[in-house]
Amino acid sequence: MAIRKNYSKVMLILMALVTTASLDSRGQQRYHSDKLIPVADLGKRRAIGVSVSSDNRLFVSFPRQGTDYLYGLTEIVNGQPLPFPDEGWNAHDGDTATRFVNVQDLYVDTEDNLWVLDSKPAPKGSIFGGPKGSSAAGAFKLLKINLASNRVERVYTFDDLDKSTSGLNDVRVDTDKGLAYLSDPGRAAIVVLNLTSGTTRTVLKDQPFTTADPDVILTYDGKEMRDGNGNPFRSNVNGIALTKDNRYFYFKPINKLNLYRIETRYLADASLTDDELASHVEDMGKTTVTHGLIADKKGNIYLTSSMDYSIKYLSPDGKLHTLVQDSRLLWPDSFGIGSDGYLYFSCAQLQRDPQWNNGENRVEYPYQIYKVKLP
Repeated sequence: MAIRKNYSKVMLILMALVTTASLDSRGQQRYHSDKLIPVADLGKRRAIGVSVSSDNRLFVSFPRQGTDYLYGLTEIVNGQPLPFPDEGWNAHDGDTATRFVNVQDLYVDTEDNLWVLDSKPAPKGSIFGGPKGSSAAGAFKLLKINLASNRVERVYTFDDLDKSTSGLNDVRVDTDKGLAYLSDPGRAAIVVLNLTSGTTRTVLKDQPFTTADPDVILTYDGKEMRDGNGNPFRSNVNGIALTKDNRYFYFKPINKLNLYRIETRYLADASLTDDELASHVEDMGKTTVTHGLIADKKGNIYLTSSMDYSIKYLSPDGKLHTLVQDSRLLWPDSFGIGSDGYLYFSCAQLQRDPQWNNGENRVEYPYQIYKVKLP
């Protein structure tokens, strides 16, 4: 018994050494964790999508923003982002059918294909809004890249999708059912793409679990995230995750604390009405304000938690844990899980943009890709 008590004391001391908290000059809480490991210095180029292959190849995508934009999709080699799959797809000009426009999300499926969501929503479908009365249409495509050959095998163009209001954000691919599931915050819905026919179905539109809660306002260091007109940042269903056995699909709006899931067999059943489909959605309970989600082989669901600068995970027993907390985690966004036992992720720092800070750019350069050891 004495040995067990001493062991517990040692573990508590070690945990304290790993994560420390202090107050900065403005009296705000600051956190530091030795568990957080920088992987790639991206300078002034904001990364969004992150995914990792079975042999631990790390892929990172960049939206087309700012004068420092260079590549839409890269592979990180020796800490450096190299254009992937080639320079042609990363060209800044030319036919948009054969080059990236605005790469949003990445996903490596269970067969080691890299799926690349190239998504430029119309103003009506963007979480950032746009000019009032704008009739511009969005542009979307999904690429399947075989990582054995590094070749693009197919491109899906969502021809049957309402491009005036859609805002495709994240993608997960169910290799068992031949389906892709995409979050669409623009329409507060899930899009199910048939990978054989290329046709889509829109499901769970405007349901309570796909719609932002107006009472959940993102707040950082005591300041609400609002634009110059006083409008708060708001996003409907955004982060999504697919379990490794392709059984469960997890999802939630950013502006909502509850996490939801549904068995993919119901998403695959085109005969179900939206009300019937909604009856199969499970409420997993309150979590946190979340941007990205991912599932590991053990059934843990990882959630980025930006308001307290942390990564959390929901274990199969329904308990919510903090994996790492560090003040460098400024809007942790997208995840990838490596075969080396690490969780990789980007930090987008959206709350530091001029739009939310009275025109002042408060981004802390450089943008980074980080990793942290899985539990």
